[in-house]
Amino acid sequence: MSEQQIRILISDDHPVVRTGLRGMINGEPDFEVVGEAENGKEAVALTSDLRPQVVLMDLRMPEMDGVTAIGHIKAEHPEVHVLVLTTYESDADILRAIETGATGYLLKDTPREELFEAIRLVARGESPLDPGVAARLMQRMRGPAEEGLSTREIEVLELVARGTSNKEIAKQLWVSETTVKSHMLHIFDKLSVTDRTAAVTAALKRGIIRLEP
Repeated sequence: MSEQQIRILISDDHPVVRTGLRGMINGEPDFEVVGEAENGKEAVALTSDLRPQVVLMDLRMPEMDGVTAIGHIKAEHPEVHVLVLTTYESDADILRAIETGATGYLLKDTPREELFEAIRLVARGESPLDPGVAARLMQRMRGPAEEGLSTREIEVLELVARGTSNKEIAKQLWVSETTVKSHMLHIFDKLSVTDRTAAVTAALKRGIIRLEP
């Protein structure tokens, strides 16, 4: 029977979340939790050691964020499927995760039976997406491409819209302040503006970003 079980690695920086997920998942006869990671770096290492079929990946974690971890996992083990399970649903988060190689994307308030079905779908290589996430992804893919902004530039712009400084943006995105400034210059050029406020205003008017509650 163990040969039929789906081997799952849980990656989340909150111990209570990992314990809860392990308890739920191990209650299903066709699932087996083979390990837990508390950050993206550990998730990459454990994927190599344990060879799970599915990795449940949070996005915001210390040492290495989920998107970066997904990139490493897919580069080293393309056969492993990653299901993002997170509380974050900004358009930039969604796009970065999918573009980097995530097979599916769910929010943590997803009902348990839907989560179980999503794990089974991901293990078969199918791509479950939270309905709200799917709609926003499709809307974003139809819109911002016309503005010529890259996914990372949109992400930077969303952080700017929240009042985040260049220093803090660099910290959150694991890049240098110089890189952030370079992104901002490209954004100004593409939106035909000269400052941060004008860039955010133009992006909001054109539907490139939205202010989330």
